[in-house]
Parts: sequence; C-alpha cells; structure tokens
Amino acid sequence: MKRLAALLLASAALTGCDMAAADIATIECTETQTECINAWFDEKFEEELAFSPLRQTMLGRKTDYDKLDDFSVAAAEEEIAWWQQALAEMEANFDYAELSEEAQLSYDMFKYRAEMAARSGEFLGQEYILHQMQGMHVALPSIILSQHTVEDESDMVAFIARLGALGPAMDQLLARAQANATGGVRPPRFSYDAVIAESQGMVSGAPFDDGEPSSLWAGTEERLAQLVEDGTITQERADELRAEARTALVDQMAPAYQRVIDWFTEDRANTDEVARGVTALPNGEAFYAHSLNQMTTTDMTADEIHELGLAEVARIRGEMEAVMEQVGFDGTLQEFFVFTRTDPQFFFPDNEAGAQMYIDRASEHIDAVTARLPEFFGTLPQAQLEVRRVEPFREQDGAAQHYRPGTPDGSRPGVYYAHLSDMTAMPIPPLEAIAYHEGNPGHHMQVSIAQELEGIPLFRAQGQFISAFGEGWALYAEALAKEMGGYEDPYSEFGRLQSEMWRAIRLVVDTGIHAKGWTEDEAVAYCLENSPNPETVARSEVQRYFVLPGQATSYKVGMIRIQELRAHAEEVLGEDFDIRGFHDTVLGGGAVPLNILETRVNNWIASAQEA
Repeated sequence: MKRLAALLLASAALTGCDMAAADIATIECTETQTECINAWFDEKFEEELAFSPLRQTMLGRKTDYDKLDDFSVAAAEEEIAWWQQALAEMEANFDYAELSEEAQLSYDMFKYRAEMAARSGEFLGQEYILHQMQGMHVALPSIILSQHTVEDESDMVAFIARLGALGPAMDQLLARAQANATGGVRPPRFSYDAVIAESQGMVSGAPFDDGEPSSLWAGTEERLAQLVEDGTITQERADELRAEARTALVDQMAPAYQRVIDWFTEDRANTDEVARGVTALPNGEAFYAHSLNQMTTTDMTADEIHELGLAEVARIRGEMEAVMEQVGFDGTLQEFFVFTRTDPQFFFPDNEAGAQMYIDRASEHIDAVTARLPEFFGTLPQAQLEVRRVEPFREQDGAAQHYRPGTPDGSRPGVYYAHLSDMTAMPIPPLEAIAYHEGNPGHHMQVSIAQELEGIPLFRAQGQFISAFGEGWALYAEALAKEMGGYEDPYSEFGRLQSEMWRAIRLVVDTGIHAKGWTEDEAVAYCLENSPNPETVARSEVQRYFVLPGQATSYKVGMIRIQELRAHAEEVLGEDFDIRGFHDTVLGGGAVPLNILETRVNNWIASAQEA
C-alpha cells in the first residue's frame, strides 16, 4: 500500500497555517485509499467545526457551549488559510485514481469548498457585514434562543456566557462594517435604517428599561424557571444566575449594541439614499461575478442569467393565464393580479388569530404531502418539523419565510419560520407552495436527509449549505408536490405559479440591479408587473437583492438543472426509471455544486443500466 506524507499542522489544529518542512510527517495508510481519505475527511471536519461554536450548537453538540464565533477579519483569514492547507494536504497524499467513485466525489467536493473559500477571501472588503436580511445583530440572539438548550446548571452558565459574548461579537462585526465603509462599501440607506431599528429593539424592554421583558430576558427567565421546576437548581441559585444574566445583558451586550446604533446613525448620511447595485462600488464587477458563480455554482454570466429569467417569466405568464381562464376570471392577467392581490377572500384576518390560521393551514398541507413521501422517496427524514412564527425582535412585514435545520440526532426539530406581522402581505394562494418549499419535500427533507446520511464524510452530510443545490431542490419540490397530489384548489395552483414566477423574476431583477443599473423603484415595478405579490412583499424582496447580490439567482438555476437531470434520466432509462431512486440520488450525497450533482446522477444512470 502506498505511503502517504501527511502535512500536519505545527501545533494546535486551528492556531495557525504557516508551515515549515519540519512540520511534514510521513504516515502509512494500511487500509485502502478510500478508507484512509474518508477517515481523513472526518478529522478535517472536526478541525473545521472547531472554528464555529455556533455550528457545533446547531448540530446538537455542547462543545464550546459558552462561546460564540470569532467574527474578526483575522479569524476569517485564518479559516481561509486552513482550507488551503487542507487542500494541499489532500492533493499531496491521496491518489484520486485509487479512490472509489463516491470518494472521488468527496475529493471533488472538498476541493470545491477550498477553492471557493480562497475566492471568497478576495472579497472580504466587499461584503455588507450588517444588513436587514437576518444580519448577525438579530441572527445571533435568535440562534442562542432557538438552538441553545438548557438541561442543567452548566448549560445555563454557558447560556449566560453567550449573552455576554454578544457584546464582543457585535464589536467585531461593527469593526468590519466600519473598515468596509472606509473602503467605500456600504449597504443602502434602507438597510442602515433597518439595522438601527432592529438593534434598538434588541436592547429595549426589561432588563434594559422598565418595559415588557425583551426576548432574551424572557428566554432567560423561562430557562431558569424550568430548572427550578425540575429540581435541577434551587431558587437561591436561580436568583444568582438571574443576576449574572442581567449583568451580561446590561453591562456587556447593551453597550456594544448602542455602539452599533450610534455609528450607523452617524454614518447614515454617507449612504446611498437611492440604492445602487454592487457593481457601482469598488471592485464591484469582480465581486458580482464571483457572487453569481458562488450562488449558481455555474459559469453563467449576468447577461445569460438575465435572458434566462426573461424567457421563464414569459413562459410562466402563459401558464398563469391558463389558470385565470380555468377559474373564469374576465379580464387581463394584470387585472387578475390585482384581484388576487386585494380581494379579502385571499387573506387571513390581520390579527393574532389570522397568524395562527396561517400556521395551521401550512401544517395541514405539509402533513398531507408527508403521508405520500414513501411513493416518491426511498430514504425519508427522521427529524420532526415544526411551523413557527418568527420571533418579534426580528419579524418584518412581508419578509421571506425561511427554514432552520434541526439536529442530526433529532433532539431538536427543524423549523419553518413565517413572518406574520402583516397578514395583508401573506396571501393565501402561495401558502401551499411555500409550505412545501420550506418543509416537506423541500428544505426540511433535503437538510434532514443529508444530516442523517451514513457512509459519506461528515463534511458533506453536515457541511455547508450550497444555495443552487438547496434552493434549487426546494423550488423543484414545489413542482414535485403537484405530482404528489398538492394544489387541488386552482388558486393554490396559481399560487405555485406565483411562487415560481417570483424566482424567475429574481433572475431578471437581481442582474438588473447589479449588472444593468436598475433602481429600487424600477425593480419593484417589474415585480408588480409580472406577479400578484403585494408591493410590501415586492419592496422587501427587492431590498433583499440589493444586500445579498446573486443569492436570488440560485433558485431557478438549481431547479432547472435538477429538472434537466431528471428528464435525461427518464429518457435514458425509460421504463426502468425509478423516481424514488432518482430522488435518493439527488439528496443522498449532501449539498453539492451542480456539476458534482450531474456526476452523481450520471453514475446512478449507469448503475441502473447495468442492473
């Protein structure tokens, strides 16, 4: 068996990436190359995971349970350097030709991750650090509240430590935002306004003032009360911990949030009141090209994506017109948009009861399609799924719904979150499609199956979310649900088309904003011209595209590629095509770029032909 020269880190695995020849050790692989590289992959996953205490928590681990991530530029550069070292180690020590087919895909996937890390490192100065789209100023508290479970006193002590750690984390993030602003990179003014308002909300209420308990304080009280009720700690100890939590929030967290508020308020005058795309900013054209490549995992140009979007918009308009005729509407498609956008029958009441009705209806649709999963999938997720309303401190009118994964061991469910503060921005027709997108057979199924996979390296099963794959699958799942018996109501079918249309619009609008100089109002007008979504939603979405360049293009590009791969498999295999086998192949390798997905599907087709 070939001897492998392993490039070992000089000291602790994550404390530096400078290496000298003396640090190179020679080890012997006594197993097959595949067995050796798979063991190596798992070692590297543990090293990578050590960079992020929050990822450890999200995976259900309690290592580094009292810490948050290091958000400094130095930490980002250290992780990027780690990836380059790990890539060099892999390429120097493993013979690609001797690996199994699946191990070769893992090799390709690891190389992709390392190369993407290197490219991303070139654009740290182009990033919008804090913005209105789940910016870390609200994401960090939300993760702590939803992911940090408290089962004993030590867990509570760690929870309080993390409350205090919010202060240093926000100072690191603010320093990066300030540095990028000095280089001429600032998100638009509307994003500044959102960061200011959301940060103010984070430090409002008890224990910061005499108001109602803030979300973090309420979460603290709930955890302490449960520990006392369970007999895990005494009331006296709970009082001591409560005082420590108050100190962490008031003395450590709140001042840092105030520094964010103060600087964003002071710097606001330097922002663009009329938002511009990132190509108008320093090094913006290269950054946007990188963003498109990263988000689509293809080499498609902005012009190619724009033209694809225009073609898809035209096609879906035709299907919408067919539904309009089916329901007997007398008027133009634009008039039908206005009808579904404004008629009361298409909305739940704009109150707490209406919000609960939305959650209940979404749950019903998910339950119905879940019952039919065995007909379309051989591998089913074990993790449970819940539908919840977004926490008040990060809820935004008309904002996009989203999914947060559970733990690989099933101890915490996956959650589909909905923004329900304005029910007039949450029409009923697309509800069913969104439920399938975020739940089953969409994100929950895709992420849960990946986390539960056995036989592939952990860096693939529990690794990075790849937007073209994950969002492409979720949009594919919306269409798949029709084959599974969904959308019996023609207005729900119209809602599915509305949802798909929105992803097609994104191809046009994202590239329009960042490559063609579209203004916010021009982008909103295009959205309203081609979709029944209300203006509240359209504006929220367009503002999203400004601060997340390229991300919105991943959905349709990924969906179309999965559909093309399925069509190819159906054509080649004919009567031997197995829909369950195809879906298991797509989801059975974890999140992968689209070229590696194509290789997986082609390998499956070849195996099916040989069977």
